[in-house]
Amino acid sequence: MSPPLVVRGRLQPHGDPVDVIIESGRIRETRPANPRPDASVLGDEGWLLSAGFLDLQVNGFAGVDFNRPDLTVEELRRAIAAMWRTGVTAFFPTVITAPIREMLGALKAIARAREADAVVRRATPAIHLEGPFLAPEDGPRGAHPAAHVLDPDWDVFQRLQEAAGGLIRLVTLAPERPGAIGLIAQLRQARIVVGIGHTAATETEIDEAVQAGAQLSTHLGNGAHAMLPRHRNYIQKQLATDALMASIIVDGHHLPEFMVKNIVRCKGADRIVLVTDAMAAAAAPPGRYRLGEVVADAGPDGCVRLPGTPYLAGSALTMDCAIANTMRYTGLALGDAVRLAGCQPRQLVGEAGEEVAPGQPADLVLLREGPPLAVEATVVQGEVVYRRT
Repeated sequence: MSPPLVVRGRLQPHGDPVDVIIESGRIRETRPANPRPDASVLGDEGWLLSAGFLDLQVNGFAGVDFNRPDLTVEELRRAIAAMWRTGVTAFFPTVITAPIREMLGALKAIARAREADAVVRRATPAIHLEGPFLAPEDGPRGAHPAAHVLDPDWDVFQRLQEAAGGLIRLVTLAPERPGAIGLIAQLRQARIVVGIGHTAATETEIDEAVQAGAQLSTHLGNGAHAMLPRHRNYIQKQLATDALMASIIVDGHHLPEFMVKNIVRCKGADRIVLVTDAMAAAAAPPGRYRLGEVVADAGPDGCVRLPGTPYLAGSALTMDCAIANTMRYTGLALGDAVRLAGCQPRQLVGEAGEEVAPGQPADLVLLREGPPLAVEATVVQGEVVYRRT
């Protein structure tokens, strides 16, 4: 029988050096770090130790588009291995607006891959459905195809959930669409997290959505009109609504630095979730990629746009870069910033492993603060799946 894996690092939030003892894929115990160097230990007292990151919005990665009915296990495993290098140990594949038959096919492909492969199953605990129940007008709709957005409908959702094998646990919708408030209540009754996004909702409609059970503002500040009333608008209203957590895309393109700082200050860091909204261009060279029916160009600047336009279409962001950018834009310490990528998304969706503690799954990431910030190692269910050196 092989000896237990020992992972060493400064455990947040207190920063005390600890040794984490791992057996059978779970944390057996944490104890003060032994100050003596030990070649059999993974890590170092100078490195930060955190639970692995959970990204709630990933449309694709490493050249792989998840919005395809022909998505394969091999493609998903390639994307997962690339995400391990960024500290992400789990993510929600995100299926966006398309013809219903195409959405059904993509959801079935993800469910089949999970069923067929243990690595995919561990990495994808649930699915994020972003569409088709979104605002129809230019601006709030973002890159979602106008021809395929629909009014919220429980029967349509049930078809999508059946294709997904019950895996949809996060739904983003526009609360102003007919039937949206009723659908939010039904989704919450089914224990599905509801995000407000791609919306032009009024203040009253946002209040009604929250009363019905909405918990999240999806990529707040994006999926919006370019011009808004300076005070009374749906971004300001969501900022001031304490019942809503906010996910943000901190790539330097979706939000300017000062907007990230304003959102974090206004919502409070404990109500922020970092997402990448990554598509196939993430961890891949610049070029032309697909996001379902949408064609997008990833430039050398890391920005993903609809061809020939300034309009964004997902991102090429990785989670380690999102954390580093958040620290730089807001002044948050590394230990606080990683909570926005790990602990807080898990709390929002009720996923296991909120902290590094006995009995929890051994999904861990070791970071060197830098600069630049570097993921030194990633552990998934007690297995070292990535080491930088």
